[in-house]
Amino acid sequence: MTENRKPFRKAIMADHQRARIEFDPRFTVADVPERLFGSFVEHLGRCVYTGIYEPDHASANEDGLRQDVLDLIRELGPTMIRYPGGNFVSGYRWEDGVGPKEDRPRRLDLAWGVTETNQFGLGEFMKFCRTVGVEPNMAVNLGTRGLQEALDLLEYANHPGGTYWSDLRRSHGDEEPYGIKLWCLGNEMDGPWQIGQRTATEYGRIADQVARSMRMIDDKLDLVACGSSSRGMPQFGAWEAEVLTQSYESVDYISAHAYYQPEGGDFASFMASAQDMELFIDGVIATADAVGAKLKSDKKINISFDEWNVWYQHAWHEAEHAKWVEAPRQLEDVYSAMDAVVFGSLLITLLRRCDRVTAACLAQLVNVIAPIMTEPGGPAWRQTTFFPFAEASKFGRGKVLRVNADAPAFHTERFGDVAALHSVAVANEDGSITVFAVNRNLEHPLTLEIDAASLPTFSDLTCSTLTDEDPNAKNTLENPTRVAPKANEDITVKDGVIAIELPAMSWNTIRIA
Repeated sequence: MTENRKPFRKAIMADHQRARIEFDPRFTVADVPERLFGSFVEHLGRCVYTGIYEPDHASANEDGLRQDVLDLIRELGPTMIRYPGGNFVSGYRWEDGVGPKEDRPRRLDLAWGVTETNQFGLGEFMKFCRTVGVEPNMAVNLGTRGLQEALDLLEYANHPGGTYWSDLRRSHGDEEPYGIKLWCLGNEMDGPWQIGQRTATEYGRIADQVARSMRMIDDKLDLVACGSSSRGMPQFGAWEAEVLTQSYESVDYISAHAYYQPEGGDFASFMASAQDMELFIDGVIATADAVGAKLKSDKKINISFDEWNVWYQHAWHEAEHAKWVEAPRQLEDVYSAMDAVVFGSLLITLLRRCDRVTAACLAQLVNVIAPIMTEPGGPAWRQTTFFPFAEASKFGRGKVLRVNADAPAFHTERFGDVAALHSVAVANEDGSITVFAVNRNLEHPLTLEIDAASLPTFSDLTCSTLTDEDPNAKNTLENPTRVAPKANEDITVKDGVIAIELPAMSWNTIRIA
C-alpha cells in the first residue's frame, strides 16, 4: 500500500485537526429503505440513445441494451429507476413508445428542443429494469395530458388482460402485467419552464383526482405528488402546503429536487451543500406535518427526493443548443474529485434522514449529469461520482444509527461555520458496521476517532478513501481511471478508540467487521 499512502501522508502534514464520533448499535434512526438508492433515466441528451440503448454497439444484447453499460449499472447498484422524465414527461404521449418500432412516430420534444424517435419506450424500459434487477418508477404526463391518459397507461401497464389497453400490451409481446407500484404524478409542475405549468391549487386538484382514480384500478400503488422544484423557488413551502391540502389522503410522497454547483468560486460553501439539503428536508417535513395536523390525519407523508446531484447548470444555460436534432450531447458534466466528495456528502444526508426520505433518485444514470459515461460505438467508464454511490448502495444497507459527533468547524460564506466532518453510521445486516465520512474542509486533514467501546469485538477494520491532490482531477475517455477510491492504511486502534486519518476534501468508507 506504499503507493497509496503518499498523498494521505502529505496531507496530514498540514495543520492537524481531530473529530470524534460515537454510536451504539442499540439506538437507531430507521431501516434504510430499498428505494433510497434510486436513479433516473430521462429522454434527455444521450441518457437513453447511445447511453443504455444502442442496438448497433458491439456489446448490445438482443434488446439493444449495451452490455458494458449494464455491467456498470449493476456495479453501481441502483435499486429503482424513475422514467421517462423529468421535463420530458410533461409533453410525452406514452402510446408513441409501444408497439412495432417501424410504426412509432417521430415527435418534437419541446422540453429539450430535440427530436424524439420513440425507438425506446415503456416495453424497452421494462426489459431494461428486469435485466438489471431494479424497480420501475413511472411518471405520468400532467402537463399536456391528464386523468384519462394516466388511467390508460396504468391499465396498459398493470392490468392482467381482457381489456383494450391490457390486451394491447399482450399483443406487443408482454403477456404478464408490469406490476409498476411507484408512480410520479407529473414533474416540477410549479416551474415556468414546465410544459403545462399549473398553480398549486390546480395541480393539487388534478393530482388528487388522478391518485384517487388510479387507485380504483390498483389500490396498492405508491404515489408521489410534485413538491417545489427547488428550495429556492419563490413559492417553496406555500406550494407544498396547498398541494397537500388538496391531496393529502390520496398520495404517499411529496417530491423534492435539488442540484448543487460552486457559485462564484465559493468552494467552501459548495463543500457544505448538504446543509441546504438538510434545510430543504426539514422544511418539507414541517410543512407536510402541519397540513396533516390541520386535517387531523394520522397519516405521515414521506419525501421522495427523486432528483438530486451536482449539476453545473450555469454552463448549460450559457451554451448554445442546436434545435430538433436526435440525442445530442446535453448536460454531459465531467465530474471532479471535489464534486465526488460533495456528492458523497449529499448521500450521507439522505441516509441520515431516511426515516422520512424513503425514496430518492440520483439524476441521472448515464451520460446526462451521470456517474456513467459512454462513447457511441466506443467504451463506457465510471465518473468520480460513481464510487460514493456504489459504496453507499453496497454497504449502506441495514439500520442507520444515531451518531453523536464532535468536530472542528470551517467557515463558509453561505452557511456560516460548518462542521468539517459529515458522517453517518449503518449497522449492516451481516453484523458489520459501516461509517461513511466526508472531510469537507478543503485545506486541513482530520483525524477521525471512533469510540468503539459500545461495539462488539471486531475482526477486521478497513477504510477506502477517495481524494486527490488536485481537486479538479477527473475521469475522462482518455484517462478513465484517474480518480478512484484507494485503501487507506492510516488506521490505529488504542484503548477502545479507532483513529483514522481523513485527508482534506475526502470521501471515506470505513468498514468495521
